[in-house]
Amino acid sequence: MIRPFELFVGLRYTRARKRSHFISIISLISILGITLGITALITTLSVMNGFGKELRGRILGVISHVTVTETTGQLHDWRATAERIRDPRVTGRAPYIAGQGMVTRGKSVSGVMVRGILPSEEMQVSEFGSRLIEGKLDALKPGEFGVVIGSALAWKLDLSVGSPVSLVIPQALVTPAGLMPRFKRFTVVGIFKMDMYEYDSGLVLMHLDDAARLYQMGDEVSGLRLKLDNLDAAPAVADELATGLGPNYLARDWTREHGNFFRALKIEKTVMFVILLLIVTVAMFNVVSTLVVVVTEKRADIAILRTLGASPRSIMGIFLAHGSVVGVAGTLVGTLCGVLLALNVEPIVHGIERLFSTSFIAADVYFISELPSDLHWSDVLLVSGCSLVLGLLSALYPAWRASKVQPAEALRYE
Repeated sequence: MIRPFELFVGLRYTRARKRSHFISIISLISILGITLGITALITTLSVMNGFGKELRGRILGVISHVTVTETTGQLHDWRATAERIRDPRVTGRAPYIAGQGMVTRGKSVSGVMVRGILPSEEMQVSEFGSRLIEGKLDALKPGEFGVVIGSALAWKLDLSVGSPVSLVIPQALVTPAGLMPRFKRFTVVGIFKMDMYEYDSGLVLMHLDDAARLYQMGDEVSGLRLKLDNLDAAPAVADELATGLGPNYLARDWTREHGNFFRALKIEKTVMFVILLLIVTVAMFNVVSTLVVVVTEKRADIAILRTLGASPRSIMGIFLAHGSVVGVAGTLVGTLCGVLLALNVEPIVHGIERLFSTSFIAADVYFISELPSDLHWSDVLLVSGCSLVLGLLSALYPAWRASKVQPAEALRYE
């Protein structure tokens, strides 16, 4: 016999009897409800983690961890400023010139952000060098007016390496005919694909010297981009640089530029956890109703056990064990299914998309055109722990009612 006595009797009550098939069906439904709830919860949290990780990686592959500039909005001597930055956490430095413009080819027009870069320095702070699908970043030569564009922009304007393209900038040029917008003809020397539609369709790279001539910057740049060995240290590094460089300098980290976005993502994950946890809670109500029915059916058995010397605490332990079996079974199966699904979300989604020839996430609507998943074991432990606690709480009331059954009243009509 299984020890302790309460666990042995509680496990016997979980087995189906001829007259208790209905109770067994309700128990099975309860287990399935808990399983589905936990599976959905673990999978959703993993997908939310995957989105956050993927977005952060792709965004920080384009923007800098820390940006240094002067209060005037421009940096006069970026080389001297770079020499003054001796923080060991800074692993890369690159100047840039930022501007706006419109890319035109024939009747097609597209607004873009223009970034002037030094190719050799830019590779230290971004992933453009490894993300080119055509051409090379080193093909940006000063005075040759070449540009590297995103894959979506190239598709939109039907451009390829070697294609000419015109860039119109929002600066006026005085002519005998009046004010005219300034424009310059460039040649496409490379095409990158960052797998983020925002950048693939709206970012143009050119050499720093060409951007300085185009925007009439002279020897100045817009700022200095820094890459850190630990991106989570960006706020602290930015504060230290702003203090160390002097009052004429500004240091801005990535959390200030995109912090609201990632905070919103974290809040959304918390809200999704609470909402999906309600599914598990609803399944636990089925456990409560099942145990209440079991207690009603087992009143005679409870009375016999009491007459044989079982205490109210033992009776309560029997039905706590019986109720916990449902919660534990649902939690274990749900956790296993959730982990397996979370680890295989991407191939499953790709298979469904190929089967039905459709796309669930359109690249021109969402930041990411894939469904990433990043399983955190801390989330699995949190979900499983909450489910086990809810399962124990759901068994308390029926077990308490069972402990209050009076033997004389229960056996009066037997």
